[in-house]
Amino acid sequence: MTDQAPAGDTEPVARAIGVDLLSELALDLRSAWNHAADTVWQQLEPELWGSTHNPWAVLQTVSREKLRRAFADDAFFKRVSGLVEARRAEAASSKWFARAHPDATLNGVAYFSMEFMLSEALPIYSGGLGNVAGDQLKAASDLGVPVIGVGLLYQQGYFRQVIDENGAQEAILPYNDPGQLPISPVRQADGEWLRLKLDLPGYLIWLRAWQARVGNRMLYLLDSNDLANFPPYRGITGELYGGGPYMRLLQEVVLGIGGWRLLTALGIAPDVCHLNEGHAAFAVLERARTLMKASNQPFETALAATRAGNLFTTHTAVAAAFDRFAPALIARCLGGYAQEELGIALEDLLALGRSNPRDMNEDFNMAYLALRGSAGVNGVSRLHGEVSRQLFAPLFPRWPLAEIPIGHVTNGVHMPTWDSAAADDLWTRATGKSRWQASVDTLEDDIRKLGDTHLWEFRAAARAGLVAQVRERLAAQLTAAGGTADAIEQARRIFDPNTLTLGFARRFATYKRPNLLLRDPQRLTRLLCDRDRPVQLILAGKAHPADTAGQALIHEWMEFIRQPDIGPHVVFLSDYDMHLTQELVHGVDVWLNTPRRPWEASGTSGMKVLVNGGLNLSELDGWWAEAYEPEAGWALGDGLDHGGDPTWDAVEAESLYDILERQVVPDFYARDDDGIPAAWVGRIRESMARLTPRFSTNRSLRQYAEDHYLPAAAAYRARVADDCAVARGVVARTRTLERAWPALRIGEPDIETNDEYHAFKVQVFLGGLNPDMISVELYANAVADQLPAIQPMSRLGSPVVDGTYIYAVSVSATRPVSDYTVRLVPGRSAAIRPLESRQIRWQR
Repeated sequence: MTDQAPAGDTEPVARAIGVDLLSELALDLRSAWNHAADTVWQQLEPELWGSTHNPWAVLQTVSREKLRRAFADDAFFKRVSGLVEARRAEAASSKWFARAHPDATLNGVAYFSMEFMLSEALPIYSGGLGNVAGDQLKAASDLGVPVIGVGLLYQQGYFRQVIDENGAQEAILPYNDPGQLPISPVRQADGEWLRLKLDLPGYLIWLRAWQARVGNRMLYLLDSNDLANFPPYRGITGELYGGGPYMRLLQEVVLGIGGWRLLTALGIAPDVCHLNEGHAAFAVLERARTLMKASNQPFETALAATRAGNLFTTHTAVAAAFDRFAPALIARCLGGYAQEELGIALEDLLALGRSNPRDMNEDFNMAYLALRGSAGVNGVSRLHGEVSRQLFAPLFPRWPLAEIPIGHVTNGVHMPTWDSAAADDLWTRATGKSRWQASVDTLEDDIRKLGDTHLWEFRAAARAGLVAQVRERLAAQLTAAGGTADAIEQARRIFDPNTLTLGFARRFATYKRPNLLLRDPQRLTRLLCDRDRPVQLILAGKAHPADTAGQALIHEWMEFIRQPDIGPHVVFLSDYDMHLTQELVHGVDVWLNTPRRPWEASGTSGMKVLVNGGLNLSELDGWWAEAYEPEAGWALGDGLDHGGDPTWDAVEAESLYDILERQVVPDFYARDDDGIPAAWVGRIRESMARLTPRFSTNRSLRQYAEDHYLPAAAAYRARVADDCAVARGVVARTRTLERAWPALRIGEPDIETNDEYHAFKVQVFLGGLNPDMISVELYANAVADQLPAIQPMSRLGSPVVDGTYIYAVSVSATRPVSDYTVRLVPGRSAAIRPLESRQIRWQR
C-alpha cells in the first residue's frame, strides 16, 4: 500500500484547500472581534481553544486525522469556505473612509507603538497603551482608514502573574513561540525572509520582520532574536519594558529606526507617521534621514519637511514617567548615527531631547524629541490635554499655557472587541449589524427605544454569566496554588448571581489608589455583608515586578479577603489579561476607578463596560471628567486637583463609601412591582445611549483621520514639493528670527481710553528685521472659562526712525486697561507657531 491517492480521489486535494482556507482564517486577528469562526476551532481542538482562544495554535496542533475527518464532512467544508468568502467580501466592501473622503490622497499612516493589545493569542502588550494601539488598528480595518501598525515581537512579552499561598505576587515569563502565534515571516519576492541590519557603533544588529493581519490592516513586528546576533542583543526584544536603561534604549532604537527602515524595505512610504507615546520617537530621525538620502537635503531641512507629517500622541500625566536616557548612553548608541547618518553633531541630537539645549548634564527625553519632531501633538482626554500643556511648558518659555500647541483626542475603545455575544445581539436588534462601520449619529435614539424589562433581563443574564466564570477561574486559581479541597469546593459556589457586583481591575500602582476602598475595613465589611442588600466585589490587576509598593497593595487586599466573613464577598483573580478583562466588563454592574486626579491620562477600562450596560463610578479624571452625567453614572471627587495630599485620600474614601451606601446600593435594590429597579435601568439606558458612541474608536479614529491625518498628509506633501522649497523657507525664516530676536524692543504704550474703547499705540524696534516676519499683538489673560484675548495690532506707515515702527489697535473697554499688554511673536507663515517658531517678547 502507498499513501498516494487513487486516480479520481479528490479528498487530499480538498483537504489541502481546506487547510489553506483555515490558515487564512487563523492568521487574521479579526477573530478577536468577529467570532463567526469560533465553532470551527472549538470543533477541532475544544480544550486548546478554550484555554488559548488562539486559532493558529489550534491549527498548528490539530492532528491530520482530525482534519481529515472534519473535511470529510461536506457541511464543515462549506462552513469554512463560507467564512473565508465572507471575510474576503468584507475586505473588498466599501468603507467609511472611502465614502466620506472619496478624493483623499492619504498614502498611508504608519502607527508606531511599543505594544499592541489585539488578542490574547498575541501577548505583546501590558495594558492601556497597547489597548489603545490595538483598538485603533481594529477600527482602521472597520472604517477603511489606511493605517499600518509597527511594533516589536517580544519573546516573552509582559509578565504573567501568580498569587502565592501567602497572597504575594509572583512574576513568570512564558516564552512566546512564534510558531504558535498568529503571525508569519515577511518574505521578499524571492521567498527570502526579510531581515534588516542596524549598524550601530561597535556591533551589528539583525532584525527579523514578521506580519500580523488585523482584518484589512497589517501590523509589522521586528524581532532581534536572530542567530546571527551577539547573544545579549538577541534579547533586545526579549521582554516588554524589561531590562535596564541601555536595553530599553536599544528597544526604542529598534522600534523607531528599525521600524521606519522596515517600511522603506517594504516599499511603503506613508504620508503620516503617528507616534503612540514617545517610545517610538527615533522614527522622526530615521524618516528625516530617509528624505535626506532621497533629496540631498541637510538634516535640518529634512526634519522640517517630515515634521509636517508626524503626529505625537502622549499618554503620560506626570513628568517623571517620560523615558529619559543619560547623555553617555545616547552617545554610545547613537553618536555615530548622528554624525555619519544625520550629518549633525552629537550635541545637536541631544538638544532635540532637552528642555535646555545648552545643559550638557540634562538627560535626553524621548517625549521632547517626539514633540520637536512632530507638527501635531495631542493628549488622550480633554483634561489630559490641559495637563500635557503644563508638562511641556518648559519647551515654550514665556508662552501662555493656553497657547502651548497640544490638543486632545479622547480615547475610545473598539466596541466589537469588548461587547459580549448577548450585547452584540441586543445592539444588532436595536441599531443594525454594521453600526460601528459608519456614522454613529443615530445610535443614541435607537438604544433609547429599549424597554426596562429587556434591559434588566439582559443585565441579569450578564451578571449570572460572570458569576459562573468567576467560580471557574477562582477554583482553577486555588488548585494551581495548592489550595485545599474545601477551599476549591467553596470557590465553585462563591457569589450570588442576583447580588450587586462591583469590579475593580487595572494596574496596581499607588497613584491609582486601588486600596481607597480599604481605607475603612469595618465600613467596607458592613457594606459587603449587609444581609438584605449585599455587595460582591471582583478585583484583578498586576503590579510591575519592580514596584514593591504596588505589590504591597495587592497583598493588603489578599489579607482582607482571607477573613472568613469577607471571603464569600470578595475575590482577587490573578493574571489580569485581555480575556479576563472581557469577562469582567461583560458582567459587572459597576466599574470602579479611583485614581488621584489628574494622573489618569484617559483610562479605557471603564469605557468597555458601556456597550455591555455596566455603569461607572469613577474619579472625575481622564475620560470620565468629560463623560460624567448624573443620569449615566456616579462621580467621585470635586473636579479639582489635590496632588498627593493624604488628607484628601481620606476625604474621597469617605465620599466613596457614601456614594455606595446612599446611592448605588439603594438604587440597585429598589424594585418596582415588576421586580425591576427602574432608576438603575434608566441609568443603564442613558449610559449606553449617550456614552457608548462617544467613547468608541469609531469616533476617535474618525477624529484622528479628519482632524490630523488628512491635514498632516497635505502639509507634508506641500513641504517636500519642489525640492523641499517650503521646508527650506521654514528653516531660513527660523534662523533669521533666532539671530534678530535678541535686538527687538517694545516701547511704552500710549493709551487713550473712554467708556467704549481703549486705543493703544506703541513703538516697536525691529532692527533690520522685515516687519512682515513679526506679529505685534495686544494680549489679555483668560477670564472664567474664556480663551485669552489676542488682538493683532496694525502697523502705521513707514518707520519713524530706522527699524522703529508704530503699531495701533482699539479694543472694547469692557475690560480694564491694566489687563492688557503688548507682545511680539513670529508672524504667520509656513512655520508652525510656536512648535517651530518659539520666540516671544512681552512688553511687561
